[in-house]
Amino acid sequence: MKLGKVELCRFLQLIALFLCFSGTSQAELSRSRSKPYFQSGRSRTKRSWVWNQFFVLEEYMGSDPLYVGKLHSDVDKGDGSIKYILSGEGASSIFIIDENTGDIHATKRLDREEQAYYTLRAQALDRLTNRPVEPESEFVIKIQDINDNEPKFLDGPYTAGVPEMSPVGTSVVQVTATDADDPTYGNSARVVYSILQGQPYFSVEPKTGVIKTALPNMDREAKDQYLLVIQAKDMVGQNGGLSGTTSVTVTLTDVNDNPPRFPRRSYQYNVPESLPVASVVARLKAADADVGANAEMEYRIVDGDGLGIFKIAVDRDTQEGIITIQKDLDFEAKTSYTLRIEAANKDADPRFLSLGPFSDTTTVKIIVEDVDEPPVFSSPLYPMEVSEATQVGNIIGTVAAHDPDSSNSPVRYSIDRNTDLERYFNIDANSGVITTAKSLDRETNAVHNITVLAMESQNPSQVGRGYVAITILDINDNAPEFAMEYETTVCENAQPGQVIQKISAVDKDEPSNGHQFYFSLTTDATNNHNFSLKDNKDNTASVLTRRNGFRRQEQSVYYLPIFIVDSGSPSLSSTNTLTIRVCDCDADGVAQTCNAEAYVLPAGLSTGALIAILACVLTLLGRYCLQCLHCKSSQNHRRSELLSSLLFFIPFENICRYSNPWYLAHRSIHDHRPHSPVVYLKYNSGKLSIFFKQQ
Repeated sequence: MKLGKVELCRFLQLIALFLCFSGTSQAELSRSRSKPYFQSGRSRTKRSWVWNQFFVLEEYMGSDPLYVGKLHSDVDKGDGSIKYILSGEGASSIFIIDENTGDIHATKRLDREEQAYYTLRAQALDRLTNRPVEPESEFVIKIQDINDNEPKFLDGPYTAGVPEMSPVGTSVVQVTATDADDPTYGNSARVVYSILQGQPYFSVEPKTGVIKTALPNMDREAKDQYLLVIQAKDMVGQNGGLSGTTSVTVTLTDVNDNPPRFPRRSYQYNVPESLPVASVVARLKAADADVGANAEMEYRIVDGDGLGIFKIAVDRDTQEGIITIQKDLDFEAKTSYTLRIEAANKDADPRFLSLGPFSDTTTVKIIVEDVDEPPVFSSPLYPMEVSEATQVGNIIGTVAAHDPDSSNSPVRYSIDRNTDLERYFNIDANSGVITTAKSLDRETNAVHNITVLAMESQNPSQVGRGYVAITILDINDNAPEFAMEYETTVCENAQPGQVIQKISAVDKDEPSNGHQFYFSLTTDATNNHNFSLKDNKDNTASVLTRRNGFRRQEQSVYYLPIFIVDSGSPSLSSTNTLTIRVCDCDADGVAQTCNAEAYVLPAGLSTGALIAILACVLTLLGRYCLQCLHCKSSQNHRRSELLSSLLFFIPFENICRYSNPWYLAHRSIHDHRPHSPVVYLKYNSGKLSIFFKQQ
């Protein structure tokens, strides 16, 4: 006979009620012999009831209210004078009481997982006076658990990893299921684990949920991922228990258990002999079933006849071995090379060394192909020297180039004129002899860097380049001269033997032993009484005064010719004139005024300007005199107007300023004849003005 769902629930309820009423905790009012009850205004009486816990099964699905228990007072004689009332959690809404009999019923389905117990208060009242006949008492209705919740994996689904080739029993991951039923009552919350999918590779501990490997030597390269289904069942796994499942994705992580292997035992590559150094010749890769760091490789050349010509390195991104050229290839010298290449794992796992060597080798043959190469010079650079005094057409040196190909084609030479724009040099097209085409000057260009072109006669497109550095050797072809334009002054109060100027010289030549200059006065100036010259023997000379009492009114400027000789062979010399101005100096010897007199001209005027002004004045005076001799007296008035309107303005810069712009007007230049013109000089704002007026 099978029981339905409703019958099963009622059967369980009956069992629970039997357990409740079989003990001392009966849901019924009984006499108490423990605690007395005191009621004000009355004599002392004993407490008439005590409360124990009520129990009620959760998840009752019947249509009638569920009987919970009965309240009864000793005072109740059954005549209807006593009524019972209920208050507290769920009173009236969930739990109701029959006020006449004290029977308590639950009107709603209860769920222990929502609320495990309810605390209520009961009281017996006199129906007529509505006064309590017993003190209010508190009692608890506990919800009796049934197995109505299946285990749940709150953290699922799971993902985990375990190294491939792990031994049996290696822990992978722990899964945990929780059951909302009461763990303190029965087996409703006692869970056991089992594996539904994933055998025979993995197993699970029934009590702990720890998943472990169940097979040895699981190979990631064969299968790298497994999907497991784990079940958790309550009631200790017994029939009738509830269960829940979760999935676990287990990935086998890689270990270095596979050695590298070249796909082929030999390779062959063809390369042209013109391939530049550092160019890539070939890329080859050894296969490795592992991944990541376990597949990292190192390549090396272990044998062969190209050890110094080629090298191999690893490309860390692709794990390829890259063969490159270290030296130039020459088909005429060697036509092929053979290399023995080894590939090995960078980090081998000692646990798997017993499987065999974690390296592999292959043979690489490199065939050098012949190409038509340009001529090659015997030297990358030809240094040459030639004197700047050499004659046009003289030979400087020779360059040589040859065709490196087996045909050995004749070579013709020429100069790249972009490197010899002035065409100082020529080259013989057949012999490579370089000669001068122009006179050379070291001071203009000390080194000529030219490019010589060598081309094959049979194939002019094949052009080789050679480089020639021609150094021009110096000769003594430049005379020494003053190092600068000297502005020399001498004070009027200078004393004899006083140094007024120190001079030095420069020479464009560059003798190998350095310059050595000799200073002296010219023969004409040797016996002058004003200045002397002292050679300091260090490529400088000092100018000294021979006397005192220089006066600007007597002579404002002196010209001292100085003779300078170099140490070349043959030596060259030059005469340089030192201009010395006489100045009025302060007590410290600092020049203040260097003009001869204020009425002559400002000190800033040069000699050329002074001569020009005097020439103008003399010309005007001459014209006036001629007009006086040849013109009639009736023309005097017209001549006077002409001269009176004549005005010259001559600008000057850097000349002495005067506080009175008409300072020169008081120094008129005129003769003392009647009606002679008067010349007025006016300086203002950097201009010298000359006025002529008739008296």
